[in-house]
Amino acid sequence: MKRFTKATRVLSVAALTVMGAGLAACGGGGGESGGTDSVTSAKGPIKIWYSNNEFEVKWGKAMVESWNSAHPDEKIDAQEIPAGKSSEEVIGAAITAGNAPCLVFNTAPVAVPGFQKQGGLVALDEFPDGLQYIKDRTGDLADQYKSADGKMYQLPWKSNPVVLFYNKDMFTKAGLDPEKPKLGTHKELLDTARTLVSSGAAPNAMWPSPASDFFQAWFDFYSFYAANSDGTPLVKDGKATFDSEQGKQVATMFETLYKENLASKEVYQGDSFAEGKAAMSLAGPWAIAAYKDKINWGAVPVPAAEANPETSTFSDAKNVAMYSACENQGTAWEVMKFATSKEQDGKLLTDTGQMPMRKDLPTVYADYFAKNPAYTQFAEQAARTVEVPNVSNSVEVWQTFRTAYAKSVIFGNESIDTAFKGAADKINQLVAQK
Repeated sequence: MKRFTKATRVLSVAALTVMGAGLAACGGGGGESGGTDSVTSAKGPIKIWYSNNEFEVKWGKAMVESWNSAHPDEKIDAQEIPAGKSSEEVIGAAITAGNAPCLVFNTAPVAVPGFQKQGGLVALDEFPDGLQYIKDRTGDLADQYKSADGKMYQLPWKSNPVVLFYNKDMFTKAGLDPEKPKLGTHKELLDTARTLVSSGAAPNAMWPSPASDFFQAWFDFYSFYAANSDGTPLVKDGKATFDSEQGKQVATMFETLYKENLASKEVYQGDSFAEGKAAMSLAGPWAIAAYKDKINWGAVPVPAAEANPETSTFSDAKNVAMYSACENQGTAWEVMKFATSKEQDGKLLTDTGQMPMRKDLPTVYADYFAKNPAYTQFAEQAARTVEVPNVSNSVEVWQTFRTAYAKSVIFGNESIDTAFKGAADKINQLVAQK
């Protein structure tokens, strides 16, 4: 499944595990080297990386030009993240070599615990106004990004709240109301899925990727679990949460989709929704530009088992982190604030359609949403998002879950009860490790 962030998708669990093992000797303090006053106040030129997504490149270049014109002695040297299997692998290699840039405007939250363990990150708490700035900009959602030691090693930047897109033309062909689709509960979704397929309007009702990559869980189970559990993360207070009634309700719904052949168990090489192979898909606001002039689409909040018009969902966020190889951290911190200011957040919104993680987003940029009403529901949804839990062995946690989910829900080789219990027990052990 192609996604807005495909070009910078996170790397495999194997790669991260090897990377972490090789860097253990670098120290586990997570940026302790950047804690001295002299380093955190040092000013001068800095290097930054940003995503290679064309829309973010446009924003990044303009942001850098604006900063550099006003700060000739503290210029930014900016580039796209170098090519590699993933941006996270490239960043990890740079940490190893000691030549990571000061800032990366595409740091995946799932990778932060590993980077922190490697000693590659600077705690933003080190700056006198660090925590207050984040709280003032982001509000309570920022709490999800705290590390186990209580510090902030990432600045919440932008999100792509996941909702349920549907093909209005396929709904019409199936005799369903395309303006008021019955997608408000799990039962309604299943009934609608059956009608779409049995009528011949769609070859598949949904086609979430059945691949084993750990991050695939974010775009099937996790978005629905967030909706069905009032925003509960996969791990909370050091314990797995999904082996519960709410988690099993979601698993059972997807199990039904697969059992009744309403969703394919094959990996599709492309975008099944964009190419007319599925009538529904989970996606964020990036999809508006991607599907423009291709699909007559609508979108609704991810449904829960019981009707709830204001469900939570997965954030699909990317953040900004400061790396401990940075010498001029004083300038780097000022650039972080400049790049996430109200003005720059507005330009990011305009250029990319992604949601800055800023309090009261719909009202702060009311003029933008008045002119671009298709994005309004995403701005409202942005306040009800759930992040991947910031825990030890984060990637291994997700791989453990994905393996159990695929074995039970997708392929039916084990009961949901047995698979979820085993995965929860293993995840609890992973999280407890330091």
